[in-house]
Formats: sequence, structure tokens, C-alpha cells
Amino acid sequence: MPHVLITGANRGLGLEFARQYCRDGWNVTATAREPTDELEGLCVRVEEVDMLDLDAVADFGAEIDELDLLIANAGTYGPKSVTSADDAEGWSDTFTVNTIAPFVLAQSVLPAIRASGGNLIAISTRMGSIEDNSSGGFIAYRSSKAALNMAWRSLAIDSGATCAVLHPGWVQTRMGGASAPLTPQDSVAGMRRVIDGLSAEDSGGFFSYDGSRVPW
Repeated sequence: MPHVLITGANRGLGLEFARQYCRDGWNVTATAREPTDELEGLCVRVEEVDMLDLDAVADFGAEIDELDLLIANAGTYGPKSVTSADDAEGWSDTFTVNTIAPFVLAQSVLPAIRASGGNLIAISTRMGSIEDNSSGGFIAYRSSKAALNMAWRSLAIDSGATCAVLHPGWVQTRMGGASAPLTPQDSVAGMRRVIDGLSAEDSGGFFSYDGSRVPW
């Protein structure tokens, strides 16, 4: 059976990805800094990995021999504004979790992905689109996701693997809030359709959950 690795799977989109792939018979490895009962109740292999510990991230990925799909979903919102040294430290941590750790993990699992012809997927956001930023604010989150987009674009070119970044939409998660129009179930189902339809020509692209292209 195919093997998927999902990071940040303790709640929200990551948990829903784990549910759906488990339901469909995939071999699922799910990471979380603090695994929840919901995650541990699924038919998945749960690994505690802290995305701030880059050595641990790299070592974990290097241990994976067979992999068909990476979904780098783990992320953090970070400070809403950056007006102090403490905020700047939070910004740095946001970059580590949202940008550097996914890239380090992707590099460490790349041999397995190349062997299977699989996909490297990062969960980004429209808030990381430079062209689409008309409201400002949320500098830590926006900039870390914009950097993730650029890293994944370069990864697609440099690695030759099929890579894409996905915008999940505005989703009813702890980050998105209860008033968001999309359920995690619908968002993940849409993103899975995008993943399933990816071709080599799509590699390096930025797609919404509905399949449309997101401007850089």
C-alpha cells in the first residue's frame, strides 16, 4: 500500500489528512509535537517530532526508506505584529517551523520520493502570495509562507521531483476560526484531488484547494 507522511497531524487539516488517507487504505505516518487522543485513535504510525529541532527533523526523515507522498502541513501563526525583540524571536521561530523545517524534511525524504516517483507537497496559504497582499499585517506568518513558496519552487527545479504548494482555503480550524466557510473535510478532499491530478508540468506550482492557480 502507498505510504504518506503528514506533519502537524494532531489537529485541524493534518488530522483530517490522516483520517482520509487512513480511511482509503494508505500506510500513514503522522507527526505531532504533542499527539492527541484523536490522532492516536487512528490506524496511523504516530511520531513525536518538534519542527523547531531541525536535527531531529532531518534524522527522522532520513530513517524513512519508502515514501510516496509528503504533506508538510505543520505550521504556526507566530506573532501578529513585530514591534519588539521578543516578537522578532517569535518571527524567527515561525520561519523555522513554516519554512526551514519543511524544506529540511523534504530533502531528507527525497531519495525515497525519487525511488517511488512520488510527490512533495507543502501546505501554504494565499496569505503567502506577494501579489495578493492588499491588506498588510501578519508579517511573520505571511513572510514565512512566501519563503516556503519560493523554497518549494526551487526544490521542484533542483530535485526533479513533483512538488507543489497548496492553499487550503479559509477553513474551520483553530487557526481559521469557527466563522470560516470551509470544513476541514471539504478542504482536504479538494487538496487531495489536486494532489492526485498533479503532473510533471505542474511541478513548482501554487494551487488552491479547488484546483485554481494562486498568484505568487
